[in-house]
Amino acid sequence: MIFETIVTTSAHDGRPHIAPMGVRYEDDFAILSPFRPSVTLDNIAATRAAVLNFTTDVRVFAGCVTRSATDWPTVAASRVASVRLTESLAHTELELERLDDDETRPVLRMRCVHTEQHEPFRGFNRAQAAVVEGAVLVSRLFMLPAEKVDREIAYLQIAIDKTAGERERTAWEWLLAAIARHRQSASAAAEHASH
Repeated sequence: MIFETIVTTSAHDGRPHIAPMGVRYEDDFAILSPFRPSVTLDNIAATRAAVLNFTTDVRVFAGCVTRSATDWPTVAASRVASVRLTESLAHTELELERLDDDETRPVLRMRCVHTEQHEPFRGFNRAQAAVVEGAVLVSRLFMLPAEKVDREIAYLQIAIDKTAGERERTAWEWLLAAIARHRQSASAAAEHASH
């Protein structure tokens, strides 16, 4: 089972990096598999640390994927050389146990060394799930047919229309704008290639 989280890391100079990423769990380990090139991968290789952030603020997912907003407030982690999101509901701090290298997608086996709860989880919101699914779609625009993207966005729009709050609507607009930009860019490239 893969869980969608926000992974925060730090460069050696302390500069934070924030990225949506799926994680699997095996016993006391979190398994991350970032695609190369990856700032997250580079930071973990350098510091041997990362943090999983559990948040219902889906603007973080959409903002990072679309580059509409990437500068979310962070604070130092408690036990590892990394940072966590200031406004996460909870976080788990990780230390690198093993890196299985691969030219496309290395596998990082991270030991869970510390967890903190910051706010209660109040339940699921369908619009939040729709934004996370939309963010996954946007991250794969280069490999998905436009018809599939349109079909899935139309279905996800139902949850946005029925249950979204202000944060979810903002995140959704960022995703729709990213799809439009991608299509304009692809159209311009195709037109240029035809001349």
